[in-house]
Amino acid sequence: MSVKSKGLDHVAIAVKDLDKAIALYRDTLGLELAELEEVPEQQVRTAIFGHGMGRVELICPTSPDTGVARFLEKRGEGLHHICIEVEDIEASMAALRAKGAPLIDETPKPGAGGAKVAFVHPKGSHGVLVELRQGPKP
Repeated sequence: MSVKSKGLDHVAIAVKDLDKAIALYRDTLGLELAELEEVPEQQVRTAIFGHGMGRVELICPTSPDTGVARFLEKRGEGLHHICIEVEDIEASMAALRAKGAPLIDETPKPGAGGAKVAFVHPKGSHGVLVELRQGPKP
């Protein structure tokens, strides 16, 4: 049993000020802003640049008591996680559990763009928070 990956979906960067970060990535770096969204279940606002695989996602907490807010307080702005698109998130989670990978989520949660998401703890992925994603893209 193994994860059936479709590849790198996006790289997420935690930011304190979403509007300032959007200006940098859009106006200075020339990336196309494809989507702005608030994801209440994750307590973040997101800005997604690009389409398809290999997108850049900026994430900004909407509440001071969230994982992203704690990340920013502890580590400052920067790389938050990488996201792998999978064919079947439940089967992928089962495969990871069977191999002893520590999952943060027991079941998939709603994510940006109507996707189902779940996270693998950095302790099980060489210090990198990994998001699994299945479903539509914004």
